[in-house]
Amino acid sequence: MSTESINAELLTRMFLCGAQNLEANKAWINELNVFPVPDGDTGTNMTMTVVSAVREVTGLSEHPEMKAICKAISSGSLRGARGNSGVILSQLFRGFCKVARDNSEVDVKLTADAFDKAVETAYKAVMKPKEGTILTVAKGAAEKARELADGGVTDFAEFLPQVIQYADDVLAKTPEMLPVLKQAGVVDSGGQGLVQFLKGALQGFEGKEPDLERILNPDAAAEEEQAPEAAQPELRYGYEADFVILLDKTFNQKLENDFRNYLNSIGDHVTVQTRPTAVKVEIQTNDPGLILQRGLMYGQVAGIRIENLRMKDKELPSFTEESGEKKQEQEEAPAPAPDAPRKSIGIIAVCAGDGLAEIFRGLGVDMVIQGGQTMNPSTADILDAVDKVNADTVFILPNNKNIILAANQAAAMDGDKSVVVIPTKTVPQGITAVINFMPDQDAEANRQNMVEEISRVKSAEVTYAVRDTVIDDVEIHQGNMMAIGDEGILEVGEDLNETAAKALGRMITDDTELVSIYYGAQTSKEDAEALRSRVCEEHPSCEVELQEGGQPVYYYILSAE
Repeated sequence: MSTESINAELLTRMFLCGAQNLEANKAWINELNVFPVPDGDTGTNMTMTVVSAVREVTGLSEHPEMKAICKAISSGSLRGARGNSGVILSQLFRGFCKVARDNSEVDVKLTADAFDKAVETAYKAVMKPKEGTILTVAKGAAEKARELADGGVTDFAEFLPQVIQYADDVLAKTPEMLPVLKQAGVVDSGGQGLVQFLKGALQGFEGKEPDLERILNPDAAAEEEQAPEAAQPELRYGYEADFVILLDKTFNQKLENDFRNYLNSIGDHVTVQTRPTAVKVEIQTNDPGLILQRGLMYGQVAGIRIENLRMKDKELPSFTEESGEKKQEQEEAPAPAPDAPRKSIGIIAVCAGDGLAEIFRGLGVDMVIQGGQTMNPSTADILDAVDKVNADTVFILPNNKNIILAANQAAAMDGDKSVVVIPTKTVPQGITAVINFMPDQDAEANRQNMVEEISRVKSAEVTYAVRDTVIDDVEIHQGNMMAIGDEGILEVGEDLNETAAKALGRMITDDTELVSIYYGAQTSKEDAEALRSRVCEEHPSCEVELQEGGQPVYYYILSAE
């Protein structure tokens, strides 16, 4: 085959090699986070977005046509998109595939057209595009592609290396476009992810064969290579779980594929057996709770068995039986609620932490998606939750700025219901939005009111620094406590409560009436109560609420309103 055209087979190999190179560099990309917090997840999000498409591509029949390949890449990445960079990457694929799909082969000029369409599609998906990001790198690649195509270059062996080198050059300039990148000493992480994908695609063009096992199950592949022949390999997943989902909805092929993809993304040895009214699941994973939570999106779960594989031979402590009355309370399963009438408006909230989830449920939220930093839900996760809520209109509260794009994408894709995204960037904003929801008002009146009220909330999150850096002219050292507010760093210090109290001091004004403190999974109740007491003493005019959030990563989530 001439290097002046790319057919479906070669495009598939290039895409898979791009995915493999992105996956191989995801940890490095994660570390390019501007804020030195333990939640860098750009590389992970982009990889999971691409892997979702890889699963659709590899599920096609042998020797598929260009249209089928493009559909699999586009639909797989759109549904699997996580985080802002993942959503933008999925839109780049979508735009590219719109141009390529109707051709049995693509030449350099058509590829330049596809690059242009990719950039146009991605920019449209972002409400306020910012230069110095993955968008800028993609635009640079498209501009170079157009220059070469219009200049008469027809050979991909000449075209692709120059386009990718120019994208890399643009990436190197992103710190000059975004001062926050320059001060932190990093290039844009999303842009780096795109460049690594393109470099992998070039390897595929040059003849490299993709390793599907490394793409779809990279940790296991690496362990197999490194483990001595006689050594007993350490278990990758610590729990074995199996259970049955008693379906309360039609489990069509799309839902089944999404469910399988989700299970494969966080586990191994996955078996899914489907029946008209039930699904049986077997899996090895490190978080059986997430698996059960996902199962509840499709119906009731029953016959649950969870075994800790690492403690098979260890003796567990015995417990005396509690009173018969208490035992009965624990064993009696609640009677299933009768089908509720369809609501006018339902609400979905995203949060991480059992305490926060209970707070949202207590305020009347219909469904909570477990997610947040380090665990951004995909577009498909959000779509599944929307499908589950029995309402004509569904409000989505992302409660994280890195989930808003995926929520918007889900809203654009859902066709059966009206989906409204309230752009909550923090959990406190989400709680305020729910509190100000008025069931007797229509969707538009509620949307306007909720958006207005969340603008009055000041939020901050307190965690620790994972590396030395400088942000907003503030010097930060590894291990420091940091309070990150709505607009950037609020406070840095050595002591957790001292840092949190000083951050609240910056947030509280004469007009502040309520301060809320949500303490995380790594914070003791005693420390949280001590912080509350200090805030009450220093700000006697404010009401100070303390609640257990149970969130990972962040010791405290704070709000003032």
